[in-house]
Amino acid sequence: MKMKRYIFKYLLTIALLVTIIENSQAQNQAKTDAAALKIPTGYLSNLHWDLPLDTVGKNGSIITWKSSNPAYVSDKGKLLKLSPRNGSKRKLKMTASITSGNLRVKKSFDINVAYQEMPLQGYLFTYFEGSGPRDKDEQVRFGVSADAVNWSALNKNQPIISSELISGTGGIRDPHILRGEDEKSFYMVATDMSTAKNGWGHNPGIVLLKSENLIDWKHGFIDLEKVYPTKFKNVQWVWAPQTIYDPVAGKYLVYFTVKFKDDLKLDFYSAYANATFNGFENEPQLMFNPKYGAIDGDIIYKDGLYHFFFKGNTKDENGKEYKNGIRQAIGKTLQGPWVEDFNYLDAYSAKKIVVEGSSVFKLNNDDTYILMYDLYTNHRYEFQRSKDLYGFTPTPESFTKNFYPRHGSIIGITKEEAKRLNEKWGGVPEILLKAN
Repeated sequence: MKMKRYIFKYLLTIALLVTIIENSQAQNQAKTDAAALKIPTGYLSNLHWDLPLDTVGKNGSIITWKSSNPAYVSDKGKLLKLSPRNGSKRKLKMTASITSGNLRVKKSFDINVAYQEMPLQGYLFTYFEGSGPRDKDEQVRFGVSADAVNWSALNKNQPIISSELISGTGGIRDPHILRGEDEKSFYMVATDMSTAKNGWGHNPGIVLLKSENLIDWKHGFIDLEKVYPTKFKNVQWVWAPQTIYDPVAGKYLVYFTVKFKDDLKLDFYSAYANATFNGFENEPQLMFNPKYGAIDGDIIYKDGLYHFFFKGNTKDENGKEYKNGIRQAIGKTLQGPWVEDFNYLDAYSAKKIVVEGSSVFKLNNDDTYILMYDLYTNHRYEFQRSKDLYGFTPTPESFTKNFYPRHGSIIGITKEEAKRLNEKWGGVPEILLKAN
């Protein structure tokens, strides 16, 4: 009988020790997962995306979330409403419960919900020309519109910045403009290339510009061969750069097409711009390598996904191209992975009419997106509409304009900004100069 009691006490002690050890391990697991749990800075400071919320910790803990203001952000991180513009940003807490075994650890994050869309009344088109003297075409020009269809050139269609002042080659192509996260800064990038002077054989890099008022621009240019001689010593082309804000990094990502001299493939590379936007923080890395190569990338975010539009092509089993046009890839992050869709979106791919320089922008105070492109052999610039960025209207529409743009981009602007542009260069449509 004594032996049975001894064995029972022994087993009870062992069970108790196992429970203590398991509880200790669970506690350490929960604490470790709580310490590692993060929401990127860009989402915390100015939330206008759905929150990327982990549901399983790195060590296997189960994570659930609770919003302090579910009218704005749901418990699952869905952004339901933006802050009204006539006041301070709405603040809320997202609290994570990190559970391992019977133990639970809590961790909270303060969120600032971004303001509702700016009251934008007009549009700014940044482009280079395709109809003037060859030595004058490859420079930054501006056009303005009140409706995104009917356009007027600023400065009588003359450059608003001399390429000789901002580029290494004396020419720029493919200008792309972006309004910054603070809504007051503007970022512009362009291909540093003068085909008028140097032909199409080679160009070394890109131009970066930043402005606080759309009038005065600080600039820098990057010669990838010189700045990164090991990786880009053999580069042939650096084409069509664009910029997008990365909320995960809280920085601006610049991406562009690269071709090396010993390789026919055209791939996309990217790097984060430095704080002054006149160079890169790091050596550019491969971002996306489409199956058959691609140029003229353009990324836009919608409903938790990044849509990567580009001019792609299709080749036969012998590597001969037999079709090209505008396609897209989808990714959950700017680092990919990118899932390539081989369907063509533009209205001309089946007709073997070539287009390039695709760019997508959203209409002001509307849920319609515009996919525009350059019919460069036909001297036309046309567009198609979409609500979801997957299906586009089948019949293209034309812009009305007093200039011939080549590969450009469009952003929305306020009446105040339109008036400022008109005071500097003239040409803004009268409707944007009238008081509200």
